[in-house]
Amino acid sequence: MYLNKALIIGNLTRDPEQKALPSGMAVTSFSLATNRVSKDSDGNKQEHAEFHNIVVFGKQAESCGQYLKKGQSALVEGRIQTRSWEAQDGEKKYRTEIVADRVQFGYKPSDTPKPSETQESTPTKTIDVSEEINPEDIPF
Repeated sequence: MYLNKALIIGNLTRDPEQKALPSGMAVTSFSLATNRVSKDSDGNKQEHAEFHNIVVFGKQAESCGQYLKKGQSALVEGRIQTRSWEAQDGEKKYRTEIVADRVQFGYKPSDTPKPSETQESTPTKTIDVSEEINPEDIPF
């Protein structure tokens, strides 16, 4: 049995680039940065960043091209693929990327609440739980 599955959560390092294949199908590419923190032999904190090339096809590619922006977080699930081609100078080039099956959009940098915003400014519906709950009162 073989398994080729990638699951990453990171932030976009650039705005997505959307194109169309000769067949007319949309293809969108972008890159995500992920990081991890470890300690070196002296106990000092070290941060390591990895950059992942992402490719999305079809309707999902159109959505990614329209709604994703640089700095936004995203969860990508897909498979790892390495492709090769010959450059104009005759040199063989390689690129490893994640071909996305599913992309979930995260928060945009502008979506994070500012410290001056309080809970009181966001209207919420409360339900009194001392009474019997009517399913029609549930807000979702």
